[in-house]
Amino acid sequence: MKGACHILFYLLLCSSGYSQYYLRGEVKDESGNPLQNVTIVNLRTGYVYRSGTQGSFGILTNQLIDTFSFASDGYRPERLIANADLYLNVKLKLLPTSVTNVRRDKLSSLIRDMRRDEQKNWFVGDETYASIIENRFVTAQRFPKTGMSLNVDRASYSNIRRFLTLNSMVPPDAVRIEEMLNYFNLNYKEPQGNDLFQISTTRTPCPWNPESQLYYVQLSSKKLNLDTLPPNHLVFLIDVSGSMDMTNRLPLLKSAFRLLVNNLRPKDSVAIVVYGGISGVVLNTTSGAEKDTIIKTIDELTAGGSTPGESGIKMAYSVARNHFIKGGNNRVILATDGDFNVGVRSEAELDELISQHRESGVYLTCLGVGMGNYKDSKIQTLARNGNGNFAYLDNFREAEKVLLKEFTQTLYAVADDVYMDVEFNPDYVKEYRLLGYDNKVGALNDSLAVIEGGEVGSGQSLVSIFEVIPNTTAPKTGAGKFAEVKLQYKRPTDTTHHTFSYSSPADLLPFDKIEKCYRFSAVVAMFGSILRSSPFTKNLTWNDIVTWAITSSDSNDILQKEFVSIVQQAKTLYTKTKKKKDKNASQ
Repeated sequence: MKGACHILFYLLLCSSGYSQYYLRGEVKDESGNPLQNVTIVNLRTGYVYRSGTQGSFGILTNQLIDTFSFASDGYRPERLIANADLYLNVKLKLLPTSVTNVRRDKLSSLIRDMRRDEQKNWFVGDETYASIIENRFVTAQRFPKTGMSLNVDRASYSNIRRFLTLNSMVPPDAVRIEEMLNYFNLNYKEPQGNDLFQISTTRTPCPWNPESQLYYVQLSSKKLNLDTLPPNHLVFLIDVSGSMDMTNRLPLLKSAFRLLVNNLRPKDSVAIVVYGGISGVVLNTTSGAEKDTIIKTIDELTAGGSTPGESGIKMAYSVARNHFIKGGNNRVILATDGDFNVGVRSEAELDELISQHRESGVYLTCLGVGMGNYKDSKIQTLARNGNGNFAYLDNFREAEKVLLKEFTQTLYAVADDVYMDVEFNPDYVKEYRLLGYDNKVGALNDSLAVIEGGEVGSGQSLVSIFEVIPNTTAPKTGAGKFAEVKLQYKRPTDTTHHTFSYSSPADLLPFDKIEKCYRFSAVVAMFGSILRSSPFTKNLTWNDIVTWAITSSDSNDILQKEFVSIVQQAKTLYTKTKKKKDKNASQ
């Protein structure tokens, strides 16, 4: 029956009006044993897929013949030319024991067909910060298509708020525009019928550059019904080391977990694992109906000792696997300041550790807390490599937002390995740049770096923004196609990749006529850009941003009102700092 479904799916693809092909195959070792979780990279696009539990894979592609690489720890990588009309059998050979694998960096976005050495030129010269490189303008004629990894991380905005609360300048690398936009869940639109996603686009003049335009792509995911959701098995992995012994760390997390427990149903279950002065399982898997027992265990937690993060992670995943609910939502929730100081420490080691569990069907949510020694990059590494998401809790209200109001967004994925391609029509677009989704220097320097899709949660709204320089010879009527937007994703527990496409019209609306939420998101992007001292918004002033923030925000929305006050706070801090620097320079 399963084989018949594959054949029917293939015939449907071939009979459609799209140039799509379905490449099927399997990966085995030299003895004929299936290999699961093999990394499969389309070398033309840079997109990453993985083999399933029986070594099988199914990949949608728009090329009949394409080139793929296959790699797995301990095996010699293979590079093969595949014909989608033929079933592909791949055999991987064991490497000598002395050979070690090279870790691949992850890309946040990828410009199709652009050589890596061309992109390296972006960080030669005027960059003032080293680890994150802002996307530049590229020509649509040469490079019409760009892709980005989608996920629901929202930590950057909370981080910025934390720095400003401390009356401290925001490090440029802490500013990720896509995460700032994700924070607000703007303009959610329920997908139609059985569709998993809804895509809409808007184009308008750019408020900070009269020669360019802004192009918005908004993605909404299906909202799951909490009453009919499958059972949860959650493993709370809580850092109780000495560094957590501060009001804004372990006590804040205990309050946050109490909120989450109150949302549990009798069919849900929770286990609690801690690491620190004591490490181990402090609560065996317990029904969500026993809320008093779970909360009592949380309340009794105290901080002290070192931070053996490696042993804690391994223990939590062991509990998750031993009590795995087939067809359920199995998730580890790691709560920490990220200060791992015993066992695995580096981001590369954490990447390897978490990636081992990626295809087990156990998801990972990371909650970061604390100030001072808070390790944002380490926690983000864990979340992105563990089929998960990441939020930073700087106060109780943020905990309430993430774990109570956005409960299903945080804990329930509707799709994995989600990435989006946007292909511009050069008839309308001369050049474009993607705001946010900036790559690390290490990833751009690494010729083996790949782009992997992210996790999208229930009822999530993601807004991506491009700055576009229009083609002066573009048709005036707006009747043509401005861009083609295509999602590639797989459903949870499914190895087959699916596509969802949307043809974007060439309509152009005045900035004051677009939906207010889009005007607000433009201001959020401006705020991020000025914090990063972006060369593309160097004409913006703090007065401009404050004015636009006030006029574009919704006065009935608590988060948007808070944003206005944060912008005003940043204006005061940055203006004062600039005056001090100017005074010192003149002396």
